[in-house]
Amino acid sequence: MQRHLFDSGALGGKNVLFAIGVGVGVIGVGVLLNRLVGRKRSRVVQVGTVSQVLVYPVKSCKGMAVSKAACLEMGLKYGETRDRQWLVIQEDGHMVTARQIPQLVLVSVSADDTCLCLNAQGMEELRVPFRLPSSLLVKTCRVWGCDIQGRDCGDEPSQWLTRYANSETRLHLVQFELSMKPRSSKDTEKLFSPKDKVMYPDCSPILLLSEASVEDLNGRLEKKASVANFRPNIVVAGCEPFAEDSWDELQIGSIRLHRVMSCGRCIMTTVDPETGIIDRKQPLETLKSYRQCDPAEQQIYKTSPKFGQYYSVDTTGVLQVGDPVYMITY
Repeated sequence: MQRHLFDSGALGGKNVLFAIGVGVGVIGVGVLLNRLVGRKRSRVVQVGTVSQVLVYPVKSCKGMAVSKAACLEMGLKYGETRDRQWLVIQEDGHMVTARQIPQLVLVSVSADDTCLCLNAQGMEELRVPFRLPSSLLVKTCRVWGCDIQGRDCGDEPSQWLTRYANSETRLHLVQFELSMKPRSSKDTEKLFSPKDKVMYPDCSPILLLSEASVEDLNGRLEKKASVANFRPNIVVAGCEPFAEDSWDELQIGSIRLHRVMSCGRCIMTTVDPETGIIDRKQPLETLKSYRQCDPAEQQIYKTSPKFGQYYSVDTTGVLQVGDPVYMITY
């Protein structure tokens, strides 16, 4: 008898293999569907546009408005400068800000390939090398009750700052080096995560504020304030006043941020960024009249009015003026 090309044994074996293949395929699709169903579904909505990017290399001195900056875990970086990487201190290491020396806000800061450059009225330009000699002392500095190191930038910056501030005590400029241990944001504000680290900022790597919030405030003031009164890193246009209060997670360019808390405002906001004169009243008193926290948050903010938002950096990258700002919701 002639044998069929596919005998029953061979056909049965192939059916078994086919059944096994289909079963594995069904199981694989099921696992994939389960993963997709279990995954959070996000929704992305544009809430505004970046109108300003600001880096403040020296704490309390003028900011640099830049078109583009890297956004890193410890804040913005532009060229060789990083946000609040330099600090003015007293002889004993305690920080000095515009709260004590208001005219610091009039010191303009720029940079070239090798030096940080400081300029102020009546003063010659001060050039501070980015790469400081290892022979210069490393000082222990005190920032909001926490110790952090900084390398003394030398006698010339010290004399320049002391003379400019007309200070009776000697001032020093120190630089944070990346090999040094940063401060933990959580040591200053408990709402931050243990992973959040900063150099010399008060507590947060990023402060964001909307133009509309400043405009809303100015509608209540006789003498107008400016964005410079509040020293944000990112300014957003095209939204409602205080919309940023509800932006818990943001995507800007290639970076991703999450909101930690509001910025509780202090007397620093009353330093006029154009004159260097401290008013001690406005715009702080007006902010206190309508931007106080809920009673449940009083242990966090006390009597400080909320204005602008502190963010932590989840995904590093680059942001620039003109970038759409997207809120991510789940």
